[in-house]
Amino acid sequence: MANLLIAARNLARNRRRALSALLTVAAGVVALVLADGFTQWILWAMREGTIQSQLGHIQVMRPGYLKAGAANPYAYVLPESLPQRKEIESTPGIKVVAPRLAVTGLISHGETTIAFVADGVDPQKEALLSKAFRIVDGHDLSSLTAQEVVLGRGLARNLGVTQGATIALLATTSGGSINAVEAKVAGIFISANQAYDDAALRLPIGLAQSLLRVNGAHAWLVLLDDTERTDDYLTQFRARFPMPENKLEFVPWYQQADFYNKTVALFSQQMNVLRLIIGCIIVLSISNMLVMNVLERTGEIGTLLAIGFKRKKILHLFAIEGLLLGLAGASLGLGAGYGLAEAISAIGIPMPPPPGMEEGYTGEIRVTLNVVINAFLIAFITTALAGLYPAWKASRLQIINALRHNI
Repeated sequence: MANLLIAARNLARNRRRALSALLTVAAGVVALVLADGFTQWILWAMREGTIQSQLGHIQVMRPGYLKAGAANPYAYVLPESLPQRKEIESTPGIKVVAPRLAVTGLISHGETTIAFVADGVDPQKEALLSKAFRIVDGHDLSSLTAQEVVLGRGLARNLGVTQGATIALLATTSGGSINAVEAKVAGIFISANQAYDDAALRLPIGLAQSLLRVNGAHAWLVLLDDTERTDDYLTQFRARFPMPENKLEFVPWYQQADFYNKTVALFSQQMNVLRLIIGCIIVLSISNMLVMNVLERTGEIGTLLAIGFKRKKILHLFAIEGLLLGLAGASLGLGAGYGLAEAISAIGIPMPPPPGMEEGYTGEIRVTLNVVINAFLIAFITTALAGLYPAWKASRLQIINALRHNI
């Protein structure tokens, strides 16, 4: 405690220099909190958008569907009568289990015919699962068997249709023949992926089953209460429904979210570079300030050594000054950074459309515990390291040479 008081008084002897160093550390922490918080919000929004529009938290399907399902989709249909679906849905912590039936074929309107990809869905369950889908014209699907579809905005534009138009869907049935149905365009949607919107539509699963002449779904999408518990439920389901007797495969969302995973890797590298830059700025600033303290107090250090202070004691005193600067600067920066993050999030950050999207969005700053811990540790550790060289330099001064500064 005595060493802390002495170090604090020594820092206060040159308040302007100490305040400058303190503000440098605080500014670095603020920059880390805001930059890392904004990155975390982007990744969180992308993760939840991917889960709540395309993948769910866990997908239940026949083993091998992801690898061979495109070549022979009808060999991997999950029958409606399987009891495991109700068992999964009754598990505590499960919001909904939504069936999806994949459909590919041709969509026609007037003289225009375009290839499409589609999902047959249960509209009531998708209301909980597909919150990232946004209907921009018309309305969403109304019932399991309604003769209607919702089109991606790009697909609707290519077909030249609007809400209320009649289209025809053609697809190959499970028996190998061609089947067609007519449906009304109930609405137009946009998602987080423009390429998907250019070719995709959704239709009630009853209509999809009628078009393909099958009874079932290709996958059940499981939506959880908490994304962070995905692995816990994955382990639980695999233990409850082991292979091969159940013939069910459980696939987590992140196993199919290739774009998200690559984005996380890229943003993580960028944040590491930013942390390195800010850490270097803090080290140079604090080291320079403490070296100046050593030079100004050379005579004082010589006197302390002359009256019996050990060099180790001198080393500790100057090292503690660096620790105090790091602790105070990091704490000040965290407070300011959190306040700025909340204010900026309340106002919103208008962002231009990212690659693959037509519309911009309003960003926020998400200050998580990891963001706070990382910013604090980087500032504290770099400041402590910055104080080591000046402290070592002070402890190695020659007594005679140091005493000459008192003359």
